Amino acid sequence: MTNDIRADETVEIAGAGPAGLAAALAVRQSGRAALVYERRSGVGQRFHGDFQGLENWTSETDVLEELEAAGIRATFDHAPFHEVTVFDPRGGVRTYRSPRPLFYLVRRGPGSGTLDAGLESQAQAAGVEVRFNTGAKRLPQGGLVTAGPHRADAIAVGYLFDTDMPDGAFAVADDQLAPKGYAYLLVHDGLGTLASCMFADFHREREYLDRVETFFRINAGLRMTAPRRFGGSGNFALPRTARKGDILYAGEAAGFQDPLFGFGLRSALLSGAAAGRALATGRLGEYETFWNQRLRPLQETAVTNRWFYDRLGNRGYRAAINRLPADKDPRAYLAHAYAPRWWKRLWYRTIAQHSQRPLLHLEPGCDCVWCRCQRLAEH
Repeated sequence: MTNDIRADETVEIAGAGPAGLAAALAVRQSGRAALVYERRSGVGQRFHGDFQGLENWTSETDVLEELEAAGIRATFDHAPFHEVTVFDPRGGVRTYRSPRPLFYLVRRGPGSGTLDAGLESQAQAAGVEVRFNTGAKRLPQGGLVTAGPHRADAIAVGYLFDTDMPDGAFAVADDQLAPKGYAYLLVHDGLGTLASCMFADFHREREYLDRVETFFRINAGLRMTAPRRFGGSGNFALPRTARKGDILYAGEAAGFQDPLFGFGLRSALLSGAAAGRALATGRLGEYETFWNQRLRPLQETAVTNRWFYDRLGNRGYRAAINRLPADKDPRAYLAHAYAPRWWKRLWYRTIAQHSQRPLLHLEPGCDCVWCRCQRLAEH
C-alpha cells in the first residue's frame, strides 16, 4: 500500500462534511470518479442550522476568492460581517469595524441555504456519488478520510433560536462564562445562535450556558423565541504526517482546526480540495507539501497563541481587548496575531513536545479509516 493511487480508479472518500465534499469536487474537476461514504442519512446532520464563521483574516486574499480558486463556489448563504462587539470580564464594551469582512456568517446543517447543502448540490451537479447510511471503516484501495473530530479538545454548547433582534455579532472573554474560551451571540435575518465555547471544565457546561444567556440578556438585549439546544466538539493537534500509505487525512480528521478560537472551516475546505487534487492526479506527496506550507505555519502560531491565552485569565483578557482601540481595523489586528513568527515557532516546538497529544496514530501497512490496529494488537 505504498504506491500512489492509479489514475483509472474511483477515488473513495470517508465523510460528506465540508472537507469531504470539497475533495470530491476537486476529484471530479480533475476528471476522475469520486465516491463519498457518509454514515449518516444526509449531509450536515451533526448540526441544526447553527451559525458559524468562515474567517477572513489569515490571508490577504478574501476567503471566498481562495475557495473559488480551489473549485468551491459560494452557492450557500453567506453574510459578510464587518463589525463585532466585544465585552471584557468587567463589562467593558468595544465595537470594532473593518472595511473588509472579518468573516462570512454561514449556517451548518441539512437545510436549504446551509454550507453543507450548498456543497452537496455542487457535488451532485458534478457527478459525485454519495452513499448515505454507509460508513467506511477501511479504504483498501486508498483514499481520503474526512470523518470529523475524534476527540473533544473544545466543546460548544448553546441555543438556536428565532428573534426580532437586529443583525449583530457579539463576543465575550470571561472564564466565568466560557473557561479558557469565549462566548458568542450571532444574529442574522431573524435567526440566532448563542453559545459558550469552552476549552476546560466541560462537565459544568449547563451552568456556563445559563450564565451566558443571562449575560447577553443584560448586555446585548438578547431575545429568544423557540430556543433549541445544540452542542458540538472540536479537536486540534498537528499530525506529523497526514498520509498513511495511500490514505490521506483532511479537515478535523487530521486535526486541522484553529486552536485559538475554533475557526476551522477554511482549513477544512482548503485541505479537502488539496487532498482531492492529489488523489485525482496520483501525486499524494503534493498534499503533504500543501498542508505543510499553507496550514502548518498558521496552526503552529495558533497553538502558541492558545498556550498564552490559557494563561491570561480574566485580567489578561481585559488587557488584550483594551490594547486595540475601537478606531483600529480588527482584521489587521487579527492578521498580525495569527501571522507566523520565528519566536512563535520556537515556542510551538516546546509546547508540542510537552503538551500536544498526537491525534493520528498511523500504523504502517494499515488500511483502517481510523486506525485500531495498534490498540487491538496490544490486547
